[in-house]
Parts: sequence; structure tokens; C-alpha cells
Amino acid sequence: EFGVPVVSRGGGTSIAGNSIGGLVVDFSRHMRALEIDPERRLARVEPGVVLDDLRAAAAPYGLTFGPDPSTHSRCTLGGMIGNNACGSHSVRWGKTADNVEQLDVLRYDGSRLRLGGDAPTDDPVHTALRGLAEGNLAVLRQQFPTMPRRVSGYALDELLPERGFSVVRSFVGTEGTCGTLLGATVKLVPTPAVRTLLVLGFADDIAAADAVPDLLTYEPLTIEGMDRRIVALTGASVDLPPGDAWLFVEIGGADLGEATDLARTIATAHDGHHRLVVDAAEQRLLWKIREEGAGLSTRHADGSEAWPGWEDSAVPPARLGAYLRDFRGLLKDYGRSGITYGHFGEGCIHVRIDFDLISELGRTNFREFLEHAADLVVSHGGSLSGEHGDGLARSELLSRMYSPEVISLFEQYKGIWDPDDKLNPGVIVRPGQIDANLRFDGVRIPLRTAFSFPHDEGNFAQAMRRCVGVGKCRNSHTPGGVMCPSYQVTREEKHSTRGRSRLLLEMLQGDVIKDGWASTEVHDALDLCLSCKGCKSDCPVDVDMATYKAEFLHHHYAGRIRPAAHYSMGYLPLLARLASATPGLVNRAGKSPLSGLMKRAGGIAPERSLPEFAAEPFTKWFRNRTRPGAIQRPPVLLWPDTFDNYFTPEVARAATEVLEDAGFTVVVPDAPVCCGLTWVSTGQLDVAKKVMKRSLRALAPYMRTGMPIVGLEPSCTAALRSDLVELLPGAESEQIAATTKTLAEVLDEAGWTPPSLDAHAIKQTHCHQHAVLGSAADSRVMERAGIAAETLDSGCCGLAGNFGFERGHYEVSTAVGEQVLLPAVRAAAAETEILADGFSCRTQIAQQTDRRAVHLAQLLRRALD
Repeated sequence: EFGVPVVSRGGGTSIAGNSIGGLVVDFSRHMRALEIDPERRLARVEPGVVLDDLRAAAAPYGLTFGPDPSTHSRCTLGGMIGNNACGSHSVRWGKTADNVEQLDVLRYDGSRLRLGGDAPTDDPVHTALRGLAEGNLAVLRQQFPTMPRRVSGYALDELLPERGFSVVRSFVGTEGTCGTLLGATVKLVPTPAVRTLLVLGFADDIAAADAVPDLLTYEPLTIEGMDRRIVALTGASVDLPPGDAWLFVEIGGADLGEATDLARTIATAHDGHHRLVVDAAEQRLLWKIREEGAGLSTRHADGSEAWPGWEDSAVPPARLGAYLRDFRGLLKDYGRSGITYGHFGEGCIHVRIDFDLISELGRTNFREFLEHAADLVVSHGGSLSGEHGDGLARSELLSRMYSPEVISLFEQYKGIWDPDDKLNPGVIVRPGQIDANLRFDGVRIPLRTAFSFPHDEGNFAQAMRRCVGVGKCRNSHTPGGVMCPSYQVTREEKHSTRGRSRLLLEMLQGDVIKDGWASTEVHDALDLCLSCKGCKSDCPVDVDMATYKAEFLHHHYAGRIRPAAHYSMGYLPLLARLASATPGLVNRAGKSPLSGLMKRAGGIAPERSLPEFAAEPFTKWFRNRTRPGAIQRPPVLLWPDTFDNYFTPEVARAATEVLEDAGFTVVVPDAPVCCGLTWVSTGQLDVAKKVMKRSLRALAPYMRTGMPIVGLEPSCTAALRSDLVELLPGAESEQIAATTKTLAEVLDEAGWTPPSLDAHAIKQTHCHQHAVLGSAADSRVMERAGIAAETLDSGCCGLAGNFGFERGHYEVSTAVGEQVLLPAVRAAAAETEILADGFSCRTQIAQQTDRRAVHLAQLLRRALD
């Protein structure tokens, strides 16, 4: 009706600017229906179906979808068809175009077409395409490179009669410029019964590339290239053969013997270091490192930034070594560096390059490099793009790969489908300049911030540039991960870590969001951020949205009245200390008709019950107790956090007795201390700094002795390890961060073994512990204590400190918990212990189920009895 350009989008995980430039229609939230036909090995999918969901549905039948990009947990079939995605296993199963049977397409004018299979071919589009092909047979036969990973431009050679005049295959990879996908029938392939992974070591990536042609003769499932620098950036402890580059050669077989025999044959032929990995868990770990390369390679070991731009060029595999030699020379000529990895088995190279996208001179250098890189890949018979498509990033360069005759045919092809040029204009046909809309133009000066952002040279804008769009935060559920709980519930892009990062960057640029820190758009997007810190560890580039949110709120409310919840829960440590004078009176009021008024005044969700204050704080109990006489180990300082001091002192009491049984003398600070967490999470950073400074003064006498600090509440312990240093940089803060340990870490280092409890438990790992502290020590201590614990793959509990108590958050808070945690707790046997160290986690469980969770300290204390 209005003639507005339309851009269709799946997961938005491509990095070539394919889905920018009009009204963006995101199919991933609603268009997710799928149906498996195991007999015919077909699947019918809507465009929003996530690849992993399709693979999970096909798995019971021993089938899978062959193409598998590293973003398989969030990329959609619509996006894969739009970009002709490939992934690691295209060596065996080809590109997406090779695995599509039929498409249901909507044109801009509203007409619909079915392509492929038994679809009719007498419509005007088919007729016009047939005329286009028949009139240009020589060009189609002679001017399209014959190589496995040619994805750039339109696949017009699929219209040749010897290719079966395949309109459906020519449509795949058109990047939304010709039609909008409404549904697809795709082919499924049998899943190999067994997979083994042969890792071959090489001196460098060029040597690895030279080995590829011989390896292909063994018909492996895939050959993927990896660089030592990417492995180093993960910090993971993996056993790889010597070398600075590796090839991951995956071999399938009917049984383990067949697969390993072929792997050993290849290893024998390989004159170098190798290792055969049979264990499935170890294979998954290595593939995870490979899959996260797109994010990991954006930050080099020295902290320098690297970017897409020349991301996935491809050449015939036989030319890969020669191409890489020339490419290394080109990088040197331009004073650039990049980490190469990717689909070596099909000659497709991923690389992130340290372009300067900020200065004018850097952007000129960027354009000139891409022009010369395009000429280089063409000289090797290659393609500008090997799987992500051309998008805004490469479409202008197509004239360097194709002749004017071919470029004219592209325009005619586009015109047949979309004569008014309203579908994704400027991509492939009539493109804009590759350097015309660089994302980081406009933010050049450091901003004054409360946090020091030490990993980004103190520059908030540089921190915002961490997100490069790989979209791991858009996983519907990340196995073993936390981020991003709000997106998992709402499926709204603005509630993903990526969406929030983009909004913050737009705020800094000031072109669209013009009111800076006062922005209501950014505030609304951050409102449902649980500050779980999951992204701090789960995001490949360590985006820390909890810190960014705190920084934003600090500026957003500067000089303004804050929401009531910021006062009631931000000042909780102070209010708790006051309430501890008359806890019974406060608790009775919280259960009386006054509770509704109290909640309204405090900005608390009416659906929430107010936690009860303990009759006696832990610190009072500690001062009045009789101390044990025996001293076997140096003293430790037990941190009396607000939650375990005033609400659940039984946790701190249990920890005291456990530590003493382990031989430690337990010390508690004489003066009140606080980590400042509640002020940090509500963005009251000036107050947080004052609280932290006061705590530093109170801790000074203990720190001079090097006394370890034992934290019980994971969020407070994590604040001492990370937030303290970033808000108050200095030697004192760094010493506290270095000496702060969890209870399990102290007991594990001491080698303490309690009496065996012989118990079974399900464990909810607090999200701050997952992100900052780790839980390996917990597992070792529980094993020694005879606690058979199953750690839930549940992500965040949903309460997340003040978040779940704030008015307007109850629905999202409980929906997050209902994904895994709460159903698992309700289903647990009566004799199974529910283990949760976080006060928020225990509170969510208590308020949403009929079970009560305990802290590890309480369970270990029970073992002593």
C-alpha cells in the first residue's frame, strides 16, 4: 500500500549486512511450525524454524539436515535459504541449495508461487526465467566459476537445461531480494551412526591448506581449519597435537571400528603430529571452540579489535594454499593482521581483520584492501562469498568477480521477480558503496563513566563495539549456559544481549536515538535485563550487559527521582540493618493487610511474598557464641552478606561450623561491611562506591595479614571479584578480588573431606557463579562429601536479585524459572535435596514450589551430624 521496501530476516546472524535497509520482518518469533516426513526423508518448515529445532525433530528417525552453520542454535531455515548457508558439513552434504526440494514464495506484489517439486511452471515468472536462460546459454555456461562454495551473486547457471532448469535452486541465496519465503520442503539425510575426530597438527594455516586436497580423497564428513590463537582466546584446556594450526577431520562410519580404521589410515598418511578423539564429550568441546571462532577472533590477545568485512571468501580447495600465501602478503602490504580459520575442506576462509573503522584514513584503507582482496580471490578462481552472501558488505564488489554481461543478467533476474525493486534494495543489484554505512562512524571520543572498563581501555564506546552480531544470546536455550533469559521468554530482539548492545551503540552515535542517556528506548530494552551476567561468560566476546545496564541507569537517573524499587531494594542492606532491631514487628506487617501498601510504596510486585527477617542476625549470633579452642589452619574472614546475615543466618552459621571442622579459625569483620551489589544493580553507582570504600577501610586490618575472604552468597562474592575492581580500581580492590573465594574453593584447597552424607541432590548454579566464579570446586567437594549432585541445565532462576521483585517483572521472572528449574524441582523425589547457594534461587523455589532449597554449607553441616 505504501511502497515501503521490505527485508525478510531469520536469526540475523549473518554478518554481511543482508537484512538492513527497509521494513525488517523478523520471522523467527512466530513462523516456527515444522513437520517431518521420515519415509520420504523430507521436512516441511516455516521460515522461522531454528536449525537445531529441525535437527532435534528429525533425530528420532536417524535423520538430520545436512548444512550446519556454526550458528545452528539460532539461525533459521529462512535465513539459511536466503543466504545459501553451508556450514562445516557441506563437504559431505552440500550447500542449502542442494538440500531444498520446494519453496513457497510471496512476491512484493502479493502474488504467490511454488517453486520446485511438482509445482506448476506455466506462470509468468517461470516463462520469463526460461527466456532469460535460453537467450544467454553461452554466458551461463562459461562465466560462472565451478567450485563448491560459490555463493556470490545469483546462481543463474542453475537455470541451464543440463541443470534441469532449477528455478528453486536459483532462488536459494537471493538474500530476500526476489521474494519472501513462506515455507519450504527440505531434504533430510541419514545421520552417521558413529563419528570420530582426527586432529592433524601443522606449522601454520598455509601448511594445513596444502594438505586439504589429499585429505578430500578419503571422503571425510568435514575438514575444518583452526588457529592456535583462537584456541588460546578460549582459555579452555584442550589436548591438541603440536602445531600452530590444526585440521579437524571428522570421519563417519557404521560402527566405531570402521570410523577409527579410516582415521588411522589418514593419520598414517599424514606426515606430522596427530591425535584421534573418540570421546563424544571431548569432540563436542573441540567443535564448540571452532563454532565460537566468529566471536572469539574479534578480540585479539592484546585487546585490539578485529572485524568482518572480508569474512568468507572461497576458492577451489586445490588453490587454498596458494590463495592463503597471497592473502598473507596482502595483509602485510596493508599493515593488517587477521586470524584465519573455517571450512578448509571447501576452500572457504573465515577471517576477522584489525581494520581501523574509526578514522577517515582507516576507512580509506578498509575500502582499498577489500578491492584488492576481491581481485585476489577472483584471480584464484574463487568467490567473494562462500556462504554468508554478499549483502551490503560485498555487493559493490560483484563487478570485480563477474563481467558486465553477467551483472546485466543479475539485474534482469531481479527485475523478473521484483520489478519495482522493493525487496531488500541495494543488495546484489544496484548496490551502495561498501564503506558508506560503517556501523562505528560517529563515536570517536571516550565517555566519562563510573565503571573503569579495564578490558576496553576505559572506553564505553569500545565496550559497545564488542557485539559483532553472532547472536549466541538468541539461543532458545543454551545447554550449559545462562544468557539471555529475557530473550528466551519474549523472543524480542531488543531483549537479547545483541539487541541491547545495538541500542546502546545507536544511543552513543546519536543519529536515531538523539536523547543520549535519557533515552526511553534504551531504558525500555534494558528494563527486562535480569543483570544475570550470563553474557559475561557465555558471549564469545564477553559482552557484560549487567555492567552496561548499571552504567546506563547511573546516568539515566542522574539528578532525577528514581523508581521506588531502586530505593527499597537498592538500599536493602541499610533497611535490613534497621529492620533487624524489630524483626518480628516487620515480619507481621509484611503478612498483614499493610503488605499491599508496603509493596506499592516499595515498587514491589504485588504477586511476590516479602521475605522474612531472621529473629537474630548471623553477626549477633557469631559475637555471642563460644569459640572452639583448637587452631589447625590460618584464619579466614567470613563475609557477612546482607542476605545470609539478616534473612538466612542459618547458612552463615552452618558455614562457620563447617570451616571450623576443617580446622580454620573463622573471623567476622568488627565493622559493618557490604559489597555494594544492590546499589550496583540499580545503577546507584556513586552510593555503591561510597559503600565499597567504607568496606575497604573496614577490611584493611585483615588484608594486611593476607587473610582469605570466604563468600557465601554468589552474587556478593562475584561483586567482590569483579565489580569492586571495575568501580574502584586500585591495589586494595585487586587484593580483595584476588583473596575472595567461595566456601567450596577454600574447602577444596584445604583438601577437607567430611563424613560421607550419601545424598542425592539437584543443583541450581547461581548465574553470577556461572559467569564469574565457576563451580568446579563445588563438584569436587560434593563428591568427597558423598553428595551425588545433578547440576541442572537451567540457566537463570528468573528472580535475579531485585529484578523478580520489581513491579512489572513478575511474569517474565516466573516464565524464566518455568523453563527448566521450577519443573525440575517439582518433579524431584522427596528424598532428593534441592541445592542452591543463591538467596534469589532459594527464594524463587520457595515461592513457586512446595520445596525448600538449601545452601551447600547447610548440606555439608548436615554431614557433620
